[in-house]
Amino acid sequence: MRIIIDAMSGDNAPFEIVKGALEASKIYDIDLVLTGNKDTIEKIADELGYSLEGVEIIDTDVVITMEDDPNCVVRSKKNSSMSLGLYELKENADAFVTAGNTGAMFVGASLIVRPVKGIRRPCLATILPFPEPLLLLDCGANVNVLPEYLETWACMGSLYMEKIMKISDPRVGLLNNGAEEHKGTPIMVETHRKLKASKEINFIGNVEARDIPFGACDVLVTDGFTGNIVLKYTEGFGKFFMKTLKKMYSKNTRSKMSFLAMKDQIMDLRRQFDAGEYGGAPLLGLSKPVIKAHGSSDARDIKNAVRVAVAFAETGVVEEIGASASRLIAARNAEKKENTESES
Repeated sequence: MRIIIDAMSGDNAPFEIVKGALEASKIYDIDLVLTGNKDTIEKIADELGYSLEGVEIIDTDVVITMEDDPNCVVRSKKNSSMSLGLYELKENADAFVTAGNTGAMFVGASLIVRPVKGIRRPCLATILPFPEPLLLLDCGANVNVLPEYLETWACMGSLYMEKIMKISDPRVGLLNNGAEEHKGTPIMVETHRKLKASKEINFIGNVEARDIPFGACDVLVTDGFTGNIVLKYTEGFGKFFMKTLKKMYSKNTRSKMSFLAMKDQIMDLRRQFDAGEYGGAPLLGLSKPVIKAHGSSDARDIKNAVRVAVAFAETGVVEEIGASASRLIAARNAEKKENTESES
C-alpha cells in the first residue's frame, strides 16, 4: 500500500511529521512517500537514526502556509509539498496525509483527486474525543449547505463509522436547537424530512448540543460553520478541564497525594479528551482517501493518521460511498418524478 505524507505542512513540520511518518512505516506494511525538501528530510532521518531505505521522496522547496489563500494549491503553489502529494495520490497511491492548511487541502483534493461520482460536495469529518467516539461532519469545509449535502454526508458518515470504527448500524443524529421535527432553519427542517425518510441510515432525529458528550448518537451531521464551532469548543473545553484538574491537584501536599492515588484514572481521562488518539479527520466523498491531521500534530498524531489512512484504503469505504451515492441519486430522481406527476 502506497501512502503519501506531506512532510512540510503543519505547526511542527518538518521534524515531527517526518518522525511520525518513519515510525509508522515500521509498524504498517506500507510503501512510504514523503513530499518536501529532500535535504531536510534526510537530515532529520539522520538525526533520528532512521534509515530512508525504501522511502520515496518527492523533492520540493515550496510549502503552503496556514496564511496562504486556499486556491494557491492549484495556482501559484502547484509545486508545493501538498499539491505534489495530491497529484501523486490521483495517479499512483492509496492515501494521502497532511497537517497543513485545511482550506487548501479541501480545494486541492476536490479539484485534483476529485469527488466520487454523485457527490456534489465532499465534507470534513472528525471523531470527537468522548468515551463513546462520535463522528462530526462537516467540521469546517462547507459553510453554506443544502439538505441534499447533509443527507449525503449522513450516509457517508454512517458507512465510515461502520467500516472503520466497527459500529454496527450507527445512529445518525442531526445537530439542531431542539428535538422536535419542526425546529431549526428551513434547511434543517427539510434535512430532517429527508433523513427520516432515508433507507440508507439509522436516523434517530435531532440532537441538541448538550447531549453530544453523552452518547446521543454515533454520527452527528451539521453544516461546516456550526460543526467547526462545536469542534473547537470541544477541544478548548478539554484543555480547560485538564488544566483545572492539574491546578486542583497541585494546590497542596494533600491534593498531590490524592493525584498519585488517582493518576491512572486521570491519565485515562486525558487520553479521552485527546483528539490525536483518533488519527486525524477524513475528507469523505473523494475518489481516494485524504486524511487531515491536526495542524499541531506531533509524531504520535501523524502515526495515528497513517493508521486511519491504511484502514480507510483497506476497507473499501470509498467504493461503498459511491454505491450509496448512486442509490441516493436514484431515490431523488424518483421523488422528483413522483412530485411532477402529482402536480400535473
